This record gives sequence, structure tokens and C-alpha cells, in this order.
Amino acid sequence: MSSKEDQKRGKKNLACSLSIATTNKQTIGLMGGSFNPAHSGHRLISELAIKRLGLNRVWWLVSPQNPLKPSTGMANIEERVQAAVKITRNPKIKVMTVESFLNTQYTVDLLKILSKRFSNTRFIWIMGADNLLQFSEWKNWEEITSLVRIAIFDRPKFSLKSLVADMPRRFSGNRLRERKGLLLKYRKPPAWIFFHSNLNHISATKIRSQTKANIIGD
Repeated sequence: MSSKEDQKRGKKNLACSLSIATTNKQTIGLMGGSFNPAHSGHRLISELAIKRLGLNRVWWLVSPQNPLKPSTGMANIEERVQAAVKITRNPKIKVMTVESFLNTQYTVDLLKILSKRFSNTRFIWIMGADNLLQFSEWKNWEEITSLVRIAIFDRPKFSLKSLVADMPRRFSGNRLRERKGLLLKYRKPPAWIFFHSNLNHISATKIRSQTKANIIGD
């Protein structure tokens, strides 16, 4: 697909989904990542977030290329988007190509644009505890905490390690108790919450490894 066609698709995708945010003062969960590939774990976290945070929507922001991940083995964005759409199976989960359309590479830059354009929308950044470990490696990570509320969902074997990472220690006084998840959207950033949930062990890395093994086996 040509770059012009990508832009047209991205523009339509963006305009359709972002128009929802302008109608009311909605609360939108943002889940960024490569989604290489999207899997049931992504959907599980999204559905938990909708319930425990009182979200109107969750947007899966499919990144063209995560700056912290190698490009080797990365499927093209069209394939990743199509796979993500198939697995969502929930009308409240929208697959987005916002970064491609806005030509942003870093989360902080994307959030600056979204918060400026949609000041009436409450955004909550959603991520797994494994990503919390490397959050301090993200560009201007402390500024990100001032732009958006953050909800972290536990991942197997990451709970203890993630909670002693830089962000939880730096903003320990801004953490909400787990039972107050529905109040997070009313707090001004920085504000964050950690959910201890029994999530499955599935990961995109494991799926890619299994797929590669199956191909070799054939």
C-alpha cells in the first residue's frame, strides 16, 4: 500500500475515532505499543480497564516502530492493524493509527497533541507492569506523568520489580488505592494506580516464537 493510501486510511481512522472524543466529556483509555501481534492479553487488560476505570472507550495506538524495540521481526503496520481489529471483539475497543497520521514517534509528543486538541476528554494511559520497568527510559517520562493519568495492570512475575522502578518511587504520593479505580479519571495528573490482577502469561514475543517454530516445522 502506498504512503498516500496509508495517510488517507489513517486520516479516516483518526477523524472517525477522535470525533467520538469531542461529543462529550468522555474518558478514553490509551494503550500504545507495537501490537506485534495483538493478542488476548491486550484485550483482557482493555476490558478490565473499561470496567475498573469506568472508561467509555479504549484506543489501541498501533505504533509504526517502537523506539525501544528492534525493527527486526516487526510486521508491517497494515498487517498488525488488521490482526488487532480481528482480536478486539469489543465495540468499545478501537484500533488506531494515530501516530502514523500525526507523524509522532514518542509518546510524550503524541500526548501533547491529544491533550491540546481534546481538552474536554480525560485520557488514561494503560500499560502492563512489564512496561513500567522501562518507563524511565521513555523520552521525557516525567512530563508524560503530568500530561495523562496512568493505570498499570500487573503481569506475571513483574509485580514486585515494577513497583520499585523509578516512576512508582518518584510519584509514590500520587498513587491511588486499587479500590479507587473509578476515581482516577477525576484526578489531575500526576495520578496513577496499580491493579493486581491474575492476567495470563501470553505475550507477543511468545506468539512470534511459536509462529516461527510452526513455520520451520512445516
